[in-house]
Order: sequence, then C-alpha cells, then structure tokens
Amino acid sequence: MQRALVVVEGTESTKELVREAGELAEGVGAKLFLIHVTTEEQFSEYATSMADIPERNVGYGGKRAREGARQFAEDIGTEMFDGLDVEYEAVGMLGDKEEQILELAHERDCDHIFISGRKRSPTGKALFGDLAQSVLLKFDGMVTIRTD
Repeated sequence: MQRALVVVEGTESTKELVREAGELAEGVGAKLFLIHVTTEEQFSEYATSMADIPERNVGYGGKRAREGARQFAEDIGTEMFDGLDVEYEAVGMLGDKEEQILELAHERDCDHIFISGRKRSPTGKALFGDLAQSVLLKFDGMVTIRTD
C-alpha cells in the first residue's frame, strides 16, 4: 500500500476505520487521502435551510459545500490520527458518492480504499444499493470494508 483513500462519515465505526487505516499507513509509510462527499440532496437541503434564515444573508454554494466536507474530513483526521505519524490530505467533494470516491481514487493513483459498509441482506443490497459493494466491484485495487 502506497496511497490509500479513506471514506469519512460521521459514525463511530468510520472513525475506528480511519484510525485503523492511519495505523496501517504509518507502518508502511503510505499516504492517505480522507474524503467526505456531500450529496446533492444534502447540499440542497442545507442550502434551503440557510436561505430560510431572514436576518442572515448567507450564500451556500458548491464551493462552500466542498470546503465544509473537506473540513469535516480534516477534523476526523486530526482526532483519529492523534499520536500517529501519518501523511494525509483531506478532500471534500460534492455529488454522487460512488462517482466522487472512484474519481478521486483514480486521480490520486490510490491502490487501496477503506470504506464503511452496512450489514444488509443480499435482497436489501439489491433493492437499496450498497455503496461499499459498488466501490468494491468497480475499484481496481484492494478494498477494506468495515461493517457496523
């Protein structure tokens, strides 16, 4: 492992995954990229709620959404890499999670992806989709999935 992408969400399971990826990266001298993706739906909901605050003239655009996502990933990295000597970069993206994860992994020439998954039955995966499974099937490299 030389460069790995870690998908960051706000769950305790994901935080543990970030820590585990950091420990592994420290041991092998790998660089990590922490990515948090804000979906279009989340972006739209937040932009609408910000627009509903009459006394504040706060614009919430794509640039601000990506920066917020990057800062979220940075904060998780700072917290979970405490005491580790690991090189990492936080990245915030806006759009479809699967597309953004795979695109960044390709752009940064990552050879490993760490992602949290959900425990679902095969029927549940077929009906509702599963991000971790989709990334596993489409990424040409190692994928570590941690289930809740």
